[in-house]
Amino acid sequence: MSTARVLLVVSAVAFCAYSLLSQWEETTEAFARMSWPALAGSFLAAVGGLTAWMLSWRVLLAGLGSPIPVTAAARMSFISGLGKYVPGKVWALVTLMELGRAYGIPRIRNVSSSLLAIATSLASGLAVAAVTLPLTSPEATRTYWWLFLLAPVLLAMLHPRIVTWGIDLLLKLARRPGLEHPVSLAATCHATAWATAGWALFGVHTWLIADAAGGDGRGLPFLATGAYALAFTAGFLVFIAPNGFGAREAVIVITLSPVLPSGAPLVVALVSRVVLTLADLACAGAVLAVGRGGGNEPGPSRLDTDREPMKERS
Repeated sequence: MSTARVLLVVSAVAFCAYSLLSQWEETTEAFARMSWPALAGSFLAAVGGLTAWMLSWRVLLAGLGSPIPVTAAARMSFISGLGKYVPGKVWALVTLMELGRAYGIPRIRNVSSSLLAIATSLASGLAVAAVTLPLTSPEATRTYWWLFLLAPVLLAMLHPRIVTWGIDLLLKLARRPGLEHPVSLAATCHATAWATAGWALFGVHTWLIADAAGGDGRGLPFLATGAYALAFTAGFLVFIAPNGFGAREAVIVITLSPVLPSGAPLVVALVSRVVLTLADLACAGAVLAVGRGGGNEPGPSRLDTDREPMKERS
């Protein structure tokens, strides 16, 4: 990797380590209350959720005119995903753009696909929360009803005509040409399906931890899924906090408190964050290791090819 990419990855890993060490005592106490099968299952579910979101973004990128192999998409998505641990919301996008240069993806197309992926995840996540939480958590419904109202609005705004108009307007303001390949309705639905599958897997991740912490009730899987979806959305809206730190935990505590013993919701929030951080690191480490070992590291000869999108490999 280039020096810039190495620095971005090292900085992200450093912030990951800080987030884990900053609450070390509370985290170790929380893990002591968990069973290893539950932790292993929640970790695998988190990896599955990250993979589903990567595939959702890949569909949108292909719909915009830059189809890439799954291996390349995984490399770009998982490595750039570490940028969310750095304060601010721009570093993941900066890393994605830097990695995209090696695969000949135009910057504008890369940015557009990332913004579309974020919108798709947030819209589908709010829809998941709006469907599950009113049936299982009256407290969350009373507190966050205003977020639920955004779900149908955001879903409607994913229509290709609205998306294309919005992105073209932004590009016009930036004095750049409009989209060459507007994303189709089929690609939007495909990406939304993958994003929703990701929310379901993250729901399994949260449910396993909540169940191990003493959660009860047949509606716990639905409550856990809605709790995570709402918590992630709220965390994303907190722009300054890295990876939604604080806001995500607050939503999980409020949402799960009625079905967990005293103190257990905070345990769930802490364990979930640590497991998700380890999943992020594991995914990024895996694609880095495969890239070095299998010769898949993009070479310097493919840099600065922003004008020509990479053709799909046969």
